[in-house]
Amino acid sequence: MNLSKAISSVVDRFGRMALVAVLMSVASLAQAGSASSLDPAEVVRKAVQNEVKESNAPSAHFMFRGIKTTPTGSTTRLYVETGEATAGMIVAYDGKVLTSEQRQSEIRRLERFTGNPEELRKKKTQEHDDAERTLRIVRALPDAFTYEYAGEVPGSAGVGRVGDPLVKLKFRPNPNYRPPSHVEEVLTGMEGDLLLDAVHYRIASIDGTLFKEVGFGWGILGHLNRGGHFLVHQEAVEDNLWEVSSMGLRFTGRILLVKSLSIDSTEVFSDFRRVATDLTFAQAVEVLKKQETSAAQSAGGANGGRK
Repeated sequence: MNLSKAISSVVDRFGRMALVAVLMSVASLAQAGSASSLDPAEVVRKAVQNEVKESNAPSAHFMFRGIKTTPTGSTTRLYVETGEATAGMIVAYDGKVLTSEQRQSEIRRLERFTGNPEELRKKKTQEHDDAERTLRIVRALPDAFTYEYAGEVPGSAGVGRVGDPLVKLKFRPNPNYRPPSHVEEVLTGMEGDLLLDAVHYRIASIDGTLFKEVGFGWGILGHLNRGGHFLVHQEAVEDNLWEVSSMGLRFTGRILLVKSLSIDSTEVFSDFRRVATDLTFAQAVEVLKKQETSAAQSAGGANGGRK
């Protein structure tokens, strides 16, 4: 799952606004002299240009595992990316293999797409719309924030490439920025840190916090409370291919100013393996069926606990 395809979005759950995509979508860092002499604003501006360019380039497809942990337990899924849409199948709850009834329910859910071209088209359209919404946010980043160089740290397992230097930038809202729509409005309440791989020109980590209450939909649809937090890591899975390795979300708020919102989850992604780029969604489902048993059996011992 690359940055432009990041599967979950906080606000997707209550209005299709891709907050998490905002947090995961800065991509490449242009090299510009020594780290200490970097112009952070220019680096981010060039990074946005590269991200928009890369989003239109062909990319590899992967099969991978995700373990999502909430206060009520963990759910393990297997994912397979295809040109039609991403297929995802639950293979375990709390590290335990699905019952026969649960497995059949998952298969029926997937067959709703394989047996209905219109449903599959809707799924693909939704994923495409999420990616387009992400690009809108990416384009706003140079103007929405101010950036400050804050040193260097080495890459580590799950964060960039082990041993490679990571440039740290602090970001905070630009007081002169005026969001053109509710999609960008959430940026006005965020601050945090970016870790950038200045050797391979990629984002290794984004750590952000809402320092004030932030409305979406001009305050009509709802708001996110002050103190909400997100943390996204990305790692190199091959020489020139990076994938999101984990993301954590802690947010509360209200939807339509009435319904309470509470999100508390951590999802860790691992076991990235390439699949054919011409794989169909139906073929991906068959791959998932074959892989589910071995994936579920190893679920309990790989990041199954809460972080």
